[in-house]
Amino acid sequence: MPSTAVPAYTQTLPSIALRRFAWGVLAYFIAVILWGALVRATGSGAGCGDHWPLCSGTVIQHSARVDTMIEFTHRVTSGLSFFAVVALLAWTFAGTVGGHLARGAAVAAVIFTVIEAALGAFLVKLGLTAQSHSPLRAPYLALHLTNTLLLLAALTLTAHFLGRSAAYLRRTVRIVAPLGGLASATIVLIVGVTGSLAALGDTLYPASSLASAFSNDFSSTGAWLVRWRWTHPTVAFVACIFVIWLLARAARQSAHGENRMLSMLVVILLAAQVVLGILDVVYLAPVSLQILHLLGADVLWSALVVLTARVVVEPAG
Repeated sequence: MPSTAVPAYTQTLPSIALRRFAWGVLAYFIAVILWGALVRATGSGAGCGDHWPLCSGTVIQHSARVDTMIEFTHRVTSGLSFFAVVALLAWTFAGTVGGHLARGAAVAAVIFTVIEAALGAFLVKLGLTAQSHSPLRAPYLALHLTNTLLLLAALTLTAHFLGRSAAYLRRTVRIVAPLGGLASATIVLIVGVTGSLAALGDTLYPASSLASAFSNDFSSTGAWLVRWRWTHPTVAFVACIFVIWLLARAARQSAHGENRMLSMLVVILLAAQVVLGILDVVYLAPVSLQILHLLGADVLWSALVVLTARVVVEPAG
């Protein structure tokens, strides 16, 4: 190679603007998710009737009810999220070289966004909204949230890989402890799914007091969503074991000093989630606490995805 030549993988590095845009798209998607939780918690999912993508058969809402405006706002922001992720995909391909890991993550983000829109449409068309007690609602919600978390993971990885100054090409990385990383991500994802089912149970079967809530949890005649609420804290406890493994492995990577700050953030977010979960139970899951708890969960999930990527996807050699 001539002395003036530059390796292909160093010729085009992502711009600061692109990296900021990627993190901005992630933040916007989290805001859309939180608004979707508000739709579910307030029973506003049927605010636009069974029409989709139009709201009550029209585009402009005149003298709309509160539930209609809440649902209509969610649809508008969700629609804008699709254009945001497509713009991220186009910019990522234009601003990176071939083989860049961010490209694959951006493609996955677009795919999960399309699936998310389809799941939302079927949610409305099947009437699995508001106070629907259909037996399909819980498994459908679990599928919906699984896709949502995978979408957030894809967006997080896109932003993370765009910010890497090394080991961002497929040919320059090696995969370390893939099973441990996959198991950690999977168990945390299950925590999110069980949490969404617990929140659905709180919405459909609200308790009048803490005593009655505990009584319903162990009642043989209660709804299964209520009787299965114990699975969320139980799975969360198991997930903590995997998170500890991830933190310990990250601490052993002396080549990545930035892991220390991220690990500290994960510990703080994990502690905050435990506190919010307890408050959620004590105060009978008010909407404000549900939204705050979900916000903490989404940020914790994104932080764990980045930490897992740092641990599992290392520079080759």
